[in-house]
Parts: sequence; structure tokens; C-alpha cells
Amino acid sequence: MTHSPTARWVIAFLAGCAFALGLSPYDLWPCIPLSAGVLYTLLRDDPFATPWRTGLAYGLGFFGVSVSWVYVSIHVYGPTSAWLAVSLTALFCGGLALLHGFQASLFYRLGSRHLSWRLIQFASIWVLFEWVRSWLLTGFPWTYAGYSALDSFLNGWIPVVGVYGCSWLVISLGCLWVESLRDPRITSRWIATATYTGLLGLGASVWSDTTWTTPVGEPIKVAAVQPNVPLTEKWAPRYRDRILQAFQHTSSMLIEEHDLILWPESALPGYLDRFEAEIDQLSESAAAHNTALITGIPTRDSTGRFNSIIAIGAGSGEYRKQKLVPFGEYVPLEHWLRGVIAFFDLPMSQFTEGRANQPLLMAGDIKIAPYICYEVVYPDFVRANLRDAALLVTISNDTWFGASTGPWQHFQMARFRAVELGRDLIRSTNDGVSALIRSDGHILASTPQFQRSVVTGTLQPRMGQTPFATTGSLPVWVFALITLVLGRDRA
Repeated sequence: MTHSPTARWVIAFLAGCAFALGLSPYDLWPCIPLSAGVLYTLLRDDPFATPWRTGLAYGLGFFGVSVSWVYVSIHVYGPTSAWLAVSLTALFCGGLALLHGFQASLFYRLGSRHLSWRLIQFASIWVLFEWVRSWLLTGFPWTYAGYSALDSFLNGWIPVVGVYGCSWLVISLGCLWVESLRDPRITSRWIATATYTGLLGLGASVWSDTTWTTPVGEPIKVAAVQPNVPLTEKWAPRYRDRILQAFQHTSSMLIEEHDLILWPESALPGYLDRFEAEIDQLSESAAAHNTALITGIPTRDSTGRFNSIIAIGAGSGEYRKQKLVPFGEYVPLEHWLRGVIAFFDLPMSQFTEGRANQPLLMAGDIKIAPYICYEVVYPDFVRANLRDAALLVTISNDTWFGASTGPWQHFQMARFRAVELGRDLIRSTNDGVSALIRSDGHILASTPQFQRSVVTGTLQPRMGQTPFATTGSLPVWVFALITLVLGRDRA
């Protein structure tokens, strides 16, 4: 079916918008393969030769809807005027949309004339551009197509191929679906689509029945605290004593009945050296009950200021965040941008990167891999820092996202990491979503947003390696590159 250029761009834009429905909190996962499949068919045979504009239109819808929560961070918590926040959000989303323009142009130029190879190439280019997005300008590995596999029949593939591999499967499946719908009279396409879908489902079922990691030791009782402190109060001196008292009181109540207590990012409103007496007192109490308490708290020394997480009581160790958020935790081109607008001068935005290969945290004799906020969205970073940890913890302050979809997307990615690595995961955030997550991604318990609460339960430390934990994403990237080249050779 032939469309005018304008109609093609409108369809591409709407298809990009629909992609967001496949992510949390909507979780309508078929929207993601169908969204990508529509873009594929628009580019498959473009008589008007407008792949760049078609891809750009798709990208504008894609990022304009799925990451529009950036506006909340800039305007509500920046604070920045509405018009400037809209402009900065549009600049951010538009810049990311350019990648879809390049992606579409590359597919149009390199795509094979053979239908099967053309479909394979589209999925491979998609994955390669997701990889580019993971490191370009410090990286933004958000809204990957593979996350739709988490609550779909493809779930079993996650520990085998990771999020990039799942992206390839989801995109290729969507292309086949839309190809079949495009011309229902072609029986061979329906047979190919049904066969491919069935094989993916069968493979997922087999992998789901495979035990990649095994329990080690006894299950432990854990608690994740959600203090729900407004950002307007977090760093204000007049609220400091109240926040500290709540921290001490809640921790003291939980110590006797739990093996591990987790507080969120920057749970205390100041640097560690300002609260040493209170921390030492709480540590003694926790150690007496053989309880490990882990909390986020800024630290500083002669080498810089750090967004850190520490373990006290029956726990030990300090981890300093490595993946810092631009503008939120450090300001690029600080000499020129500081003071220009309020958004470039946020509280606690002068952190230094922690070094690589830091020791794991300990909770008794259990090794714990910690991740602070944004770090958990980098699949290969999380994998590299797992090492021989038996449990995952991630802390965050998703208050910056407000009531947008951002916290739910972040939560979805944290769940995905648990499945990729075959480890139970504890997540504590300031105002939600805090949760206990099993190694298969199942949510054992979670808190509602914007409420002060504690989520408790039992988790099982585990050992062993999933295929993804062993190989990482490299095999998927190599596969995508090889199939892209092979398809070109057969054009």
C-alpha cells in the first residue's frame, strides 16, 4: 500500500508513540514488536526515498512519549520555567530521535532485496543502535525493545541472551507479524510467522525449565525502607534532625527481626562524616543482633565527593557510584554552565566517579553486588560488577521522576537485571517503587508510590552463572554485525 510522504511520517510518528505502551507501567508488550514492525514495513519499500525523515518521525514519537518524564525532572524539581523545560525536553528527545533517522537510513541503504535477509538486517541494525545508545555521550540505555520480553512468553530467553538478544527476537518477531498482516493472502508468510513464533515460545519454555543458578545457604529475612522524604525537605537544614530521627527509629524497629535492612539512595541528608556518632551507635546495635544495615549516603575525602552506599552492623564495605547522571550528579562543562539556570545548579551535583573494580559489600558472609540508581540500567555494567555476589541490591531516588512513567520503567529494568543474572534483588527507593524481586523476575512484595512504608520478606542467596552472566552482550552484538554484513553480500 502506497502512502504520501506526509502520511508515511504521520504513521511512523504514531507507531513510535505506541512503543511506550509496551513498557511499564502499561506493560502491553505486543505494542513494541508491532510498533517496530510498522516502521519496518514503511521502510521496506519506500518509493519516495524518505527513510531519514520516516525514521526521525518515528524517533520523535518514540522518545517524545517514552521519556517525556525528563520534563518533570527539569521543571518540577529543577526548578526551571515551563517554557525552558519544554525546550530542553524537546532538545533531549529530538537529539535521541536523530539516531532513529540514522538507523532508518542505514537500513534503507544496506537492506537486502531478499525478504528474509531484509527482516534479519532490520532487527540487527536496531540492536546495534541500542548498543550505540548505551555509550554515546555517556549513554542512555533506556527504553530497549527487549524489556517487553519480561512479562511475555519470551521470558525464558532473558538469562540466555540478555536484553539485547531479547530486542533482536522481539523486533524480528514484530517484522514477521506485520508482514503477515500486510498481505494476509500469502499463506507462506503466515506459516513462517507461526513457525517462528512457536519455536521462540518452545525455546523460552525449555530455558525456563533450566536451573542456571542454585541456592546457597539459608534464605534471609530482608526489609527495604521507603522513607518518602520530599526533595524540598531532603537537603534543607531545618529538616535534618527529623530525617535522622526517622532513620534511627525505623532501623531500630527492624533490626531485631531482619538479617538485612536496605535504605535508599542518599537516605541521610548530608555527608557520612557529619553523622559518624549516630551511624556508629546504630552499627553497634545492628551487630549485636547479627543484622546488616545498608544505606545510601554521600561520602567525601581528599579525592572528591561521592554518591555512596555503605554496609554497617553485621555488614561491611563501601561502594562509590561509577555511572553518574549528567546535571543531576555532575555538570558537564561546569565552568560555563554553573549558575546559568537553576537546573545546572542542583543540590549535590558535584560528585566524583567511583573507581572500577571496587570490593563487593558484605552482609555477614553473604556477598552483595550494589548498584546506585541509574547504574542498574546498564546491563553489561551490572554483569561486570556481579562477580561472585549471591544477592543484588539497588537503591535510588526516583522522586526526580514524580508521578510520571519514569519510576516504573526504572523498576522494570531492575527486574530484568535479576532475571539476566539469576539473582534475587532488593530495591529501595525514596518514594517508590521499592520491592523484593525473585531471580525469575517475580515480584515477591512491593510498596505503593508516594507513601512512607517498609517492604519485608525472605530472599534466597544464589550462586552460579546464567549464560548471559558468562558471555555478556558481546555475542549478540557480533551476531548482529555478521548478519548485517552477510545480508548485504546477498543483496
